[in-house]
Amino acid sequence: MLKEYDVIVVGGGHAGCEAANAAAKLGGSVLLITMNMNTIAQMSCNPAMGGVAKGQIIREIDALGGGSGIVSDKSAIQFRMLNRSKGPAMWSPRTQNDRMKFAEEWRMMLEQNMGVDFWQDMCNGLLVEGNKIVGVKTAIGVEIKAKSVVLTNGTFLNGLIHLGEKQFGGGRAGEKAATGITEELAALGFETGRMKTGTPPRVDGRSLDYSKMEEQFGDENPSKFSFSDTAPLTKQRSCFITYTNNETHELLKTGFDRSPMFNGSIKSSGPRYCPSIEDKINRFADRERHQLFVEPEGWNTVEIYVNGFSTSLPEEVQYAAMKSVPGFENVKMFRPGYAIEYDYFPPTQLKHTLETKLVEGLYFAGQINGTTGYEEAACQGLMAGINAVRKVQEKEPFILSRSDAYIGVLIDDLITKGTKEPYRMFTSRAEYRILLRQDNADIRLTPIGHAIGLTSDEALKRVEQKNAGTSQLKKILEKEGVVPEVANKILIEKESAPVTQQVKLSSLITRPNISMDDMFRMSEKVKAQAEELVAIHQDIVVQTEIQLKYDGYISREEDVAKKMSRLEEVKIPSDLDYFRLASLSSEAKEKLSALKPVTIGQASRVSGISPSDVSVLLIFLGR
Repeated sequence: MLKEYDVIVVGGGHAGCEAANAAAKLGGSVLLITMNMNTIAQMSCNPAMGGVAKGQIIREIDALGGGSGIVSDKSAIQFRMLNRSKGPAMWSPRTQNDRMKFAEEWRMMLEQNMGVDFWQDMCNGLLVEGNKIVGVKTAIGVEIKAKSVVLTNGTFLNGLIHLGEKQFGGGRAGEKAATGITEELAALGFETGRMKTGTPPRVDGRSLDYSKMEEQFGDENPSKFSFSDTAPLTKQRSCFITYTNNETHELLKTGFDRSPMFNGSIKSSGPRYCPSIEDKINRFADRERHQLFVEPEGWNTVEIYVNGFSTSLPEEVQYAAMKSVPGFENVKMFRPGYAIEYDYFPPTQLKHTLETKLVEGLYFAGQINGTTGYEEAACQGLMAGINAVRKVQEKEPFILSRSDAYIGVLIDDLITKGTKEPYRMFTSRAEYRILLRQDNADIRLTPIGHAIGLTSDEALKRVEQKNAGTSQLKKILEKEGVVPEVANKILIEKESAPVTQQVKLSSLITRPNISMDDMFRMSEKVKAQAEELVAIHQDIVVQTEIQLKYDGYISREEDVAKKMSRLEEVKIPSDLDYFRLASLSSEAKEKLSALKPVTIGQASRVSGISPSDVSVLLIFLGR
């Protein structure tokens, strides 16, 4: 018989891996239950990590002491920093990854964590006494006791795969669905729903003609996700871009009458920002072509992921349409794309810790909460794992605010606003995105991660060195002057207004088209000092430039965040009867009674709550 654990994590995907790893690093005894030990950390969809806003999340996970950044770096085959032409709030790191290497690295990390045990089985039931979780039941009839449980079931809860007019149960291609848990939770009073996602065909790279496609290279000087000592790439694999055409679209339309998207077989909501190819040509009928990214699955495999061709059309229609795409004339398909429907639980049923309101000690993380994407799942798993073990250890909950991290934005959005379609993170969702940059995730979060025991002393020391070096270089630029004869040669070359008298370098770096490299051209002395500082920490120059260039914007956002944080400090009694407050709008009474926000700040973000409703609450609470 297995022992009683502090934390049982159900599911070995991105959320489950982060939850198990974090809980064990914090001293908990952890059991990871997965249906298949060979699919731990499987990249079920595209072989890539990061991207716009998602890259910021991976850097935040790493800064807090999570594993996704390290695993992504060790399995990367290409690195790109997206949105370089925009401001640093939009810069977003992305890696193309070796699918098999990614899973291998995660499993190695978990196996090297002595606090993690494993059990291969389907979890098909929960052990609940009163309103408290006490363990789980598995398909082979084993009952395992635990003080807390984290459910990270992904797309497996009553998963149903659609391929044309065919339907079959499954949580992923070739793997069976998980049953039992939804029904038990519904019986306990949980609200449940259905969502949909999809995946494209996988094809044989040997059958493609890359000469007809646009090659997409990685960055010339690749960076990486982790703030630790993982090595940047020294060689990279290219991706390629090709396009659909009118012939492709006409061939796809021949299968529309058998499409589960259009014939009513699929009734649930799919991800709005990652539509299927049939949905794209139906919704955007005026578009003559759609972009396809041809992405290798690893260093040593010929398998290719056709990003942008997500579909659930019959396999023969998929195949015929792909053959009309330039470079795909002789394509060989490994497996067709498909759609999958699965159960989720509206996340308004959770606390900010991701613990459920109905059952004490039970946590949800990942697609079970209605999100889509590896990164969104991973950060929820990290937070659920931290909070599950901290509850067992009788420590304070660990919560990140909206001004702390994208992770805080994501969780607050989920539990305050809920979601009726798969939730995906975008930079536009964060009101403090100038503060929440990928370059300063370590400065924001590593001290917090260290305080709870998740990040190392070495990680904290690196942040302290980065902060000290950045402050020192800023002072050097604020002190060092440059005469017009030296400055104007470079300013005119950069089409920037010349100066008429000696100025401080710090005033010139604030100009839009002037960089730190220009500062070094103006002063060999500053260049030499900067090189000494970079030897201590490589990010000091970039950090200095961003902080000086955007100082006004950063200060303004910090002021707004401080003002809003005051509302987060005003607690609302959990037993407050909103229907007693006559001045509240009817909508506010209903929504606040259902959600039971913890603070005035959270209440203010509930859809339909007006500023006057917030004023009524503040007056009632004596503020």
